[in-house]
Amino acid sequence: MIDLFSGLDAWVLVSLLLALTFVLAFEFINGFHDTANAVATVIYTKAMPPHLAVFFSGVFNFLGVLLGGVGVAYAIVHLLPVELLINVNTGHGLAMVFSLLAAAITWNLGTWYFGIPASSSHTLIGSILGVGLANALINDIPLGDGVNWQKAIDIGMSLVASPLAGFAVAALLLIGLKWWRPLSKMHKTPEQRRKLDDKKHPPFWNRLVLVISAMAVSFVHGSNDGQKGIGLIMLVLIGIVPAQFVLDLNSTTYQIERTRDATLHLNQFYQRNEATLGEFLALGKAKEGDLPEQFSCNPQQTEPTINALLQSLKGVSDYRSLSPEQRVEVRRYLLCLDDTAKKVGKLPGLQAREKADLDKLRKDLTATTEYAPFWVILAVALALGLGTMVGWKRVVLTIGEKIGKSGMTYAQGMSAQITAACAIGLANIFSLPVSTTHVLSSGVAGTMVANKSGLQGGTVKTILLAWVLTLPASMGLAAGLFWLASKAIN
Repeated sequence: MIDLFSGLDAWVLVSLLLALTFVLAFEFINGFHDTANAVATVIYTKAMPPHLAVFFSGVFNFLGVLLGGVGVAYAIVHLLPVELLINVNTGHGLAMVFSLLAAAITWNLGTWYFGIPASSSHTLIGSILGVGLANALINDIPLGDGVNWQKAIDIGMSLVASPLAGFAVAALLLIGLKWWRPLSKMHKTPEQRRKLDDKKHPPFWNRLVLVISAMAVSFVHGSNDGQKGIGLIMLVLIGIVPAQFVLDLNSTTYQIERTRDATLHLNQFYQRNEATLGEFLALGKAKEGDLPEQFSCNPQQTEPTINALLQSLKGVSDYRSLSPEQRVEVRRYLLCLDDTAKKVGKLPGLQAREKADLDKLRKDLTATTEYAPFWVILAVALALGLGTMVGWKRVVLTIGEKIGKSGMTYAQGMSAQITAACAIGLANIFSLPVSTTHVLSSGVAGTMVANKSGLQGGTVKTILLAWVLTLPASMGLAAGLFWLASKAIN
């Protein structure tokens, strides 16, 4: 790892270390900001002592990051338009990273201080969108091209749908439990359990389910939210020291060969579907090597881009044999071909089987660009895990007592946690970032309605207000900071 940063100018090294510190600070804050969502029910119901719940939640968050992959990480990265990702330079990269991180950290700390279960996911996504839009305004780029709007819509849908699903599924699960065991002790609150049964803890099986589901929420939270930190660090590394990180320098000869084969097969795919794609891709019209000096991602330049990539990878068995400039070029070609393939996959006229083939080719194309070094994953896992072990008290009371008009029963806690663990786990499978905060708090709200306990209007309004304001507030903060930073650089 140390070798990767050798030979850097002092100011670049300082900036890099500062940027990495910012990202890890964001993940640390994310840990204690969102910890209560994973442990609130298990602490409130007295299923586990607070110190044990928080410790094991930290451990499972850590494991979630280590084992979660990088699908969500690059879903976050690709919120930025491909043009910004391929043309980022050191100064621009610094401005981008510091602006979005400063905005995200500021909003996260503010909502945590006031005990509001706001979403770190919303905050980060809003900050990235703000930077993308500000970059478009500064460089006279159409706002429609300033952000990857299709990716933003997909993520927005997951952020909106997941809490609604959490509300409905948790409510239905509680109704099912009440129908199955209407007289069970699991329908008591901790206070009722203490007064009526003179017992401090939940019944054994209820306690076991509460503990297991809490740790499951911690694990999927780590694998989902931790990947956001991984994506941020990769943005930092690619923006500040591109020569070392635009491609996975540890790629094997086989992986590079796969990338080259995917490029050849992509060309064959386009030729095979020339009748459908010929006009969109200008097939047969561009001359070999006919790429503009100022490289940009244009579907009309697909053939020259494929030819240029194949020429760049000819005889290459180790990315380290390429010069820094060549590595940047290869990454640009790969990102552009992937971006065009994604657009092609949405065109009418292609058969379902052809679209499936195209998806497989895209995975092979990005195998050596969508990666994260192990030390990055480990650093984020440690930051999130350690952050989980502090700062949890402010939000636990909100989740346990202030959403509904009465305390939470054991059955409500189980229903909300099982729902949250399943919803976030599914989001991980489909590489979609979701909000642990909103899924769990909406699940609790759903169980309160199903239990006919009613909701506390003040708390619900505060949570909804934070939900509505987080995106525009973080967008505005990040955009303003990026504008100021860009002016300072220029």
